[in-house]
Amino acid sequence: MPADLLAHARAAKGFMPEDEGLLLHRVARERLPHGPVLEIGTYCGKSAIYLGAAAREVGGTVLTVDHHRGSEENQAGWEHHDTSLVVDDTGLMDSLPTFRATIAAAGLEEQVVAVVGRSTTVSGLWRTPVSMVFIDGGHAEVHARNDYTGWAPWLVTGGLLVIHDVFPDPADGGRPPYLVFLQALASGDFEEVEALGSVRVLRRVRGTAGDPVPWDPSLTAP
Repeated sequence: MPADLLAHARAAKGFMPEDEGLLLHRVARERLPHGPVLEIGTYCGKSAIYLGAAAREVGGTVLTVDHHRGSEENQAGWEHHDTSLVVDDTGLMDSLPTFRATIAAAGLEEQVVAVVGRSTTVSGLWRTPVSMVFIDGGHAEVHARNDYTGWAPWLVTGGLLVIHDVFPDPADGGRPPYLVFLQALASGDFEEVEALGSVRVLRRVRGTAGDPVPWDPSLTAP
């Protein structure tokens, strides 16, 4: 990854460990020549820099979807609440200005496109095939499930599904992203190709853009 953009990624507000970010950058480089890359869960743009750096190197576009009001863990009283992102006149969190400043400072405004809205609203209108989907949105089960069933269908055959915060051991973190990972494998539509830290990379081996992905309600994370 170019040194200038790595420095911006390190300085950006966010939760993506550097080794996982570099994996994200590498797999995005692989997929961008085959179509756009889509991220669910923008926050302040840290992971978008890793993705945007790949687009600057090989061409292509990164789209990143977020309502910018914060996930559950970003709200007041929770572990990852950041008071600097709260708008005084509304009391609501707003990470969009920080994201825009982060991407502008990195010089990636031509490569990274913000889609501002709730994941379910945007995915319900979406019809464009994508070459890679990175799921890093809300970690409640309903949100993780909706991100998977709403966006994974738009992967082309051979496209990559990348899931963040996958923790097989419940002592390490929440279960919903791990459940999404298990659902993808159990469907037969995806096979795992790489794992690093809490990131899992799967390739779509059955179905193509527009084909729905199943969700088995009887399957739970052990």
